[in-house]
Amino acid sequence: MLAVDLAGDAVKAKNGSMVAYEGEMTFKKMTGGGDGLRGLVTRRITGEAMAVMQVKGHGTCYFADRATEINLVRLTGGKLWVEASNLLVTDAALRTGTTFTGLRGASQGNGLFTTTVEGTGQAAILSDGPAIVLRVTAATPLVVDPGAYVAHTGDLRQQFQSGVGRRTLIGEGSGESFQIRFEGEGLVYVQPSERNTVGGQL
Repeated sequence: MLAVDLAGDAVKAKNGSMVAYEGEMTFKKMTGGGDGLRGLVTRRITGEAMAVMQVKGHGTCYFADRATEINLVRLTGGKLWVEASNLLVTDAALRTGTTFTGLRGASQGNGLFTTTVEGTGQAAILSDGPAIVLRVTAATPLVVDPGAYVAHTGDLRQQFQSGVGRRTLIGEGSGESFQIRFEGEGLVYVQPSERNTVGGQL
């Protein structure tokens, strides 16, 4: 559970994620996927629509979603890439949008686009079990199962790769048919649980 202290300011949160509050709060439904007219057009084209509410007031508001783990990510002018279903709360000053993920998104069953959060402030992301944060450097690329991927930050390049080989085709493979390879400099958030994905099994 995430406790957010508000002193007249606001946060943006996943719709329906408020479980309790103390003090005076107002709740206003917003449309996720991007800010402004460009965000509206992007949402219509991509279908990346997340139900978001603005919470504003004085007091403490508590957020949760199906008892999943909550991880805080601090941004200082950078960008966070996160699946819409894994985004719980952001500071109101952070901008949200959508970006093309290509085959990575398709392999996860989440479509071809993912949510971006950028600016300065904190975002709370969800994971099925305690997430670990793995550092990627030029010397140490990282390969992640699409179903375990949660989010990433930094200057990372992604490559969708197949683990399909002869053993997979004859039914003796590991089941890890597709992976995402990250190269560059940045951090990747991985959960200790796998979503059912299109690419997980052949």
